[in-house]
Amino acid sequence: MRILSVNRSLPQTIEWQGKSVTTGIFKIPVSEPIPVDSDGLNGDGQADLSVHGGIDKAVYAFPHEHYQHFAELLDRDPNDLPCGQFGENLSTEGLLETEVMIGDRFRIGDSAEFEVSQPREPCFKLGVILQAPQVLRPFLKSLKTGFYLRVVKNGVIQAGDQIHKIHSAENSLSVADITRLKHFDKDHIVDRQKAATLPALTQSWREALHKTTDAK
Repeated sequence: MRILSVNRSLPQTIEWQGKSVTTGIFKIPVSEPIPVDSDGLNGDGQADLSVHGGIDKAVYAFPHEHYQHFAELLDRDPNDLPCGQFGENLSTEGLLETEVMIGDRFRIGDSAEFEVSQPREPCFKLGVILQAPQVLRPFLKSLKTGFYLRVVKNGVIQAGDQIHKIHSAENSLSVADITRLKHFDKDHIVDRQKAATLPALTQSWREALHKTTDAK
């Protein structure tokens, strides 16, 4: 497991469908070592902290293995999709949503440590960067969403760093399962109740799962 690319950007304002949109989704690969702390990567930023960023969603990781899938979906040449094209901070290799569990912890580089906190939910800005508004629903249904990380130990990371699992969350659920339970398998009450009690899952997702479970 390793980091193929570290990507960052500060928010910028663009024109989209006749409106001004401020977004930090246009991530650019960087080759130099980048400090990371509880706020995320040094030099990175998000426009809407209610959706992205903050302590529980400080860093967004996206498996580079999915680039081929979405290139085919969008009828694009994979070479036209550089790292960072899905708004990710970390383009990873060897970490898939079906295997990564909420609460798993990883060390990247010599010191930085991260904990998996929730799946990514796409907003319209993914359609902006891909110039494909129709991609949002297929992106979510694919369960190939990537996932957010909270920083549990500050450090410095860079492209090429190895990723080491240092803690496996017991009795947890995978990132893919959490997405499926919240958005698609809403009748699986027992699994949804379990998901809603996972301590490492972000509060907003636990509340959403509790709310829909209690409504049954």
